[in-house]
Amino acid sequence: MIASNRTARNTRRQRTLRAAATTTKALGYRTLSGTIATHVEAGRLIRTGDFLDRVGGSDLPDGQQSWFGRHVAKAYRKAHGGDAVRVWAQHRTTGKWIHVLVYGPIDPALYAGLRTYKATRHLLPALFTEAA
Repeated sequence: MIASNRTARNTRRQRTLRAAATTTKALGYRTLSGTIATHVEAGRLIRTGDFLDRVGGSDLPDGQQSWFGRHVAKAYRKAHGGDAVRVWAQHRTTGKWIHVLVYGPIDPALYAGLRTYKATRHLLPALFTEAA
């Protein structure tokens, strides 16, 4: 009985690997991300680059956007004790698939990142004057 279960499991694994080898890379990464990717597309979760676009920081180079993401991750870890949710996404400029953290659209860590990273501090006053 145990041998037949192993055989069935191996057969299932081989079929899955064969099917994965014939799909596109985008579909494979989308499958790995599961429902998290659908939440990102629907706007229920947001990447740091999308947040910067929203607040007017889209002109920052990729290196500075990456450092902003690190500041946001640090603020999130401090507030919640662990990392945010990860999702596979295509890089904005290179098109490579990367693993990125995603946050709620109004997560305080995003605004803490704006405040703590010098290259994005100039976005804070404009953000709050528009809201007023």
